Amino acid sequence: MPDIKKEKCATQLSETLGSELHGDMALSAQAARLRYMQDDKPGFGRKRTAKGFRYVDTQGRPIKDEKQLARIRSLAIPPAWEKVWICPYANGHLQATGYDARQRKQYRYHKAWRAIRDKAKFEHIIDFALHLPAIREHIDADLAQPGLTRDKVLALVVSLLETTMIRVGNDEYARSNRSFGLTTLRNRHVEVNGGRIAFRFKGKSRVEHAIEIQNARLARLVRKITELPGQELFQYIDDDGKRHAIDSSDVNDYLKRITGRDYTAKDFRTWSGTVQTFHTLSAAEPFENQSQAKKNVLAAITEAARKLGNTPSICRKCYVHPLIIDIYMTGKLFAALRKHSQPQQLDAWQAAEQDVLALLQRHAGVKQPA
Repeated sequence: MPDIKKEKCATQLSETLGSELHGDMALSAQAARLRYMQDDKPGFGRKRTAKGFRYVDTQGRPIKDEKQLARIRSLAIPPAWEKVWICPYANGHLQATGYDARQRKQYRYHKAWRAIRDKAKFEHIIDFALHLPAIREHIDADLAQPGLTRDKVLALVVSLLETTMIRVGNDEYARSNRSFGLTTLRNRHVEVNGGRIAFRFKGKSRVEHAIEIQNARLARLVRKITELPGQELFQYIDDDGKRHAIDSSDVNDYLKRITGRDYTAKDFRTWSGTVQTFHTLSAAEPFENQSQAKKNVLAAITEAARKLGNTPSICRKCYVHPLIIDIYMTGKLFAALRKHSQPQQLDAWQAAEQDVLALLQRHAGVKQPA
């Protein structure tokens, strides 16, 4: 039987800590009533045999306890993993780590910890949305700086992150996989024609991306940076006239500096995925049964996934706040919209953003930032 008292305490702790859990794994483990573990501590191991695998304890002795073996097998650790570390405790927040065939570190977490982290992530995105107007105002001011300063180019990158929904990217992926994100794009990946910017590149999982936006101000800046020497697209010029490339850590540091909070480039994708899903659902025909409602949800998720460059399953799990779908499935979405009328001067996306924020605040009990 589940421990109702513990579950209630964990829920209360999660709600109290709110967005703080998003950036603190130890707090997340505490909220889930789990033991915080790291794989530099002694753990169980796995040894290959002729018939499969043998599991050994922290002393290297074969594990014979059926309960422990059942827990380990339930983790479904892929056979290809090497240097496998397995948590010796069933209540460890981190249950296993290993390295895949390409020597990338992989993780298996406790289900309760993942649930708490998912909840904290979506509470965090409400906080992000509340601060988004201030972020945009700061970015707008930085874009107005003369020359190609560091903050101006970072503001350009963040503006493009928001308008294109392109992943921020990282240098390791660009080097090892020849796949690109926004900060790792080369000059050859972009074409500027008047106020139109066209991006064409291979992204994560080698998916081909062709993304176009119309924005005269951003187009002028992109044209300027393409005129700089070097292959990297996003470069700035320091006070000594030297060129420097921008990377993903620069972007996240910039967001933290201008907000004083732990926002990252991924938050823009989560917010955009949520708003896009809402926007599609709010334009859908009213459904008459749950089967039709599920089809509408799938169509909305698929559209958001297309724009984000993800699979629908990843999009729904990682980039769409579950409350939006929950409210829609109850049939109360349109009633909620009628209670929250928008000013006529807002465009469709701005109106959708404000509707989403109002709905999430109402159901999550989040207040405006001070």
